[in-house]
Amino acid sequence: MSDGPAAAGSPNAGDTSPGDTGDTSPDGEERAHDTVEAAVRAQLSKALGGVRGMIEAAVPTIGFTATYVVTDEVRTAVMVGVGAAVLLLVVRIAQRSNPQFVLNSLLGIGIAAFFALRSGKAEDAFMPGIIINAAYGAGMLVSILARWPVVGFIIGSVTGDPTGWRSDPGILRLCSRLTWVLLIPNLLRVAVQYPIYLADGDQSALLGTAKIAMGWPLQVAALATMVWILARGRTPLESRPRSA
Repeated sequence: MSDGPAAAGSPNAGDTSPGDTGDTSPDGEERAHDTVEAAVRAQLSKALGGVRGMIEAAVPTIGFTATYVVTDEVRTAVMVGVGAAVLLLVVRIAQRSNPQFVLNSLLGIGIAAFFALRSGKAEDAFMPGIIINAAYGAGMLVSILARWPVVGFIIGSVTGDPTGWRSDPGILRLCSRLTWVLLIPNLLRVAVQYPIYLADGDQSALLGTAKIAMGWPLQVAALATMVWILARGRTPLESRPRSA
């Protein structure tokens, strides 16, 4: 999770008295986020992992690409990329912080290493990322067309009602716009990186550069766009009705 949101929430935990178990009910979460915009903004910050999470996602790719460009050895590049991810994981564990994003990075570089070592071609390390971006993009597009935009389920996770947000046309439109913002970076990555992958010759250096340049910079741009959209509205956040 993002270091920012975690730090922001820690003072409230310290205010709990010994006899107070704390408010962990959906109502307590609603009081922290009384509008749809606030809830989505907070959850998206966590999901993206903050600056540290985005750096941790980029470092193994940088290590792999730079090593291959210098050595022209796929196995050596794989070892450096995986080693960088493992080192980041060790740091997280030593600091007793959430290793979620490092584990995601380690899994990603592990899959990339499998593809590259199997074929002996460094550019094949980037094919899983292209496939994943295409799958995410397709899934989000289908969710928008079906009027079940994936961002809506963020609201459902806060209210305790996974589908209640669909009954409000305003919230549905907001969730569709935000899902489009998440979708566009995936489409751009596929549109740029796949033609490079198909080009003749060893394209690993260019693919690595494109992957890094279209990684966290696009995430930051998407988050900034979402913040701008969310800052313009204050849609009341309502929980699901309780039975008597």
